[in-house]
Amino acid sequence: MTNVLLAASEAVPFAKTGGLADVVGSLPQSFDKENYDVRVIMPKYGSIPREYTDKMIFLTHINVSLGWRNKYCGIFKLEHEGIIFYFIDNEFYFSGIQLYSYIHEDIEKFAFFSKAVLSVLPHIDFRPDILHCNDWQTGLIPVMLNVQYKNHKFYNGIKTIMTIHNLQYQGIWGMGETYDATGLPIECFTPDKMEYYNDSNLLKGGLVYADHITTVSNTYIEEVQTLEYGEGLDGLLRSRKQDLSGILNGISYTEYNPSTDDMIYAKYDRRDFPSKKKENKITLQRQLGLNEDKNKFLIGLVSRLTDQKGFDLIAYLMNRFCEEDMQLVLLGTGDAKHEDMFRYYANTHPGKISANILFSNELAHKIYAASDAFLMPSLFEPCGLSQLISMRYGTVPIVRETGGLKDTVIPFNKYTGEGTGFSFTNYNADELWSIIRLARETYKDKTIWNSIARQGMAKDYSWQEAAKQYASLYKSLTH
Repeated sequence: MTNVLLAASEAVPFAKTGGLADVVGSLPQSFDKENYDVRVIMPKYGSIPREYTDKMIFLTHINVSLGWRNKYCGIFKLEHEGIIFYFIDNEFYFSGIQLYSYIHEDIEKFAFFSKAVLSVLPHIDFRPDILHCNDWQTGLIPVMLNVQYKNHKFYNGIKTIMTIHNLQYQGIWGMGETYDATGLPIECFTPDKMEYYNDSNLLKGGLVYADHITTVSNTYIEEVQTLEYGEGLDGLLRSRKQDLSGILNGISYTEYNPSTDDMIYAKYDRRDFPSKKKENKITLQRQLGLNEDKNKFLIGLVSRLTDQKGFDLIAYLMNRFCEEDMQLVLLGTGDAKHEDMFRYYANTHPGKISANILFSNELAHKIYAASDAFLMPSLFEPCGLSQLISMRYGTVPIVRETGGLKDTVIPFNKYTGEGTGFSFTNYNADELWSIIRLARETYKDKTIWNSIARQGMAKDYSWQEAAKQYASLYKSLTH
């Protein structure tokens, strides 16, 4: 039996701000339980719903030393859908309603969490063979394990994996702040370790000290070794090339299943999806005040409204879009300039543009089910989940060829009929516009369009494949 402890700052259904929570909450359920015992450890936030906190079992409490500080640390346990979750309790750090707060507070918060993860191991009746760390919030775990616990017999042989979900977020603070918050010796703050342009970098520390590094797609693992996408860490990642793996994320095929989804207007599968998608489309158009037309080319967008997601390209094209015979429905929040832009076009073109500046899981499901195409023109995208969900619902993705989008969306070939979507290469608004128009022209031939959609629906992007690859990695590190 291989024991694995996933350490992360968030996990569904307890706390979520992004895709990291989906990964940590879903991946453990996909392993062979006879050979892998995969558990999760995360903070016990004040925002975790009471339906879960009321069921948590208090195990014990210890004191955790953090530099000159000596902090209370409670340990709670909960079994959820067959997976054991541990929760680190400290109201000083985790009582707020937000997972991430003022940046000067987060350095001490996640330094405490990292030290607590290691400190509680002798007290939870579960000794991991692998500590699988996720993003900068857990970057200190490999550092502390190798520096502060190297002479403790209990910890000998524990291997660490550092997974990069998005290299743009690294946990960078002043050297003095990090030295004070972590209690790490000064030799950790050198250019070959945690020092980063005269500051300290928590993710860099994890990448230096971890036994293995993964990212969430094969293309992204290549991209982060380049100057363009490496966010200042490309040299370090190239130097560790032999210890890098790209393992594509999956999605929950239970949550995202058009044949059983109670959130959509009409359920369907690969056989009857053309007629049922039209039913979903007409009902969504009616609900959102769009012109009702089952044959109108409807593009869906569910996203954070940031430049990283390609919204500067979309903004450049909005006037052109409004002149064409298409509709666009947006769901998401983000940068004020993009929110205001969509509000403007929704007000000036009410039958054509629907801007929903909020987050609603139910409306997201409805958009996936009702749209003909799904737009993701990202500047970079480590993995991306929305294109996987859209294909699951027979909605054809239009994407830029980067990261996980390139790995998962096969460009349509009009000569062979192969493909699951449409893609463009360069980060350029005119290229994006050309591929949108090509998709719309292809949509006019429903036989071809439905074939593309069915080919996407036939793909398997469930967590089982990712779990197999992680299992192979765990085995290689422990044997």
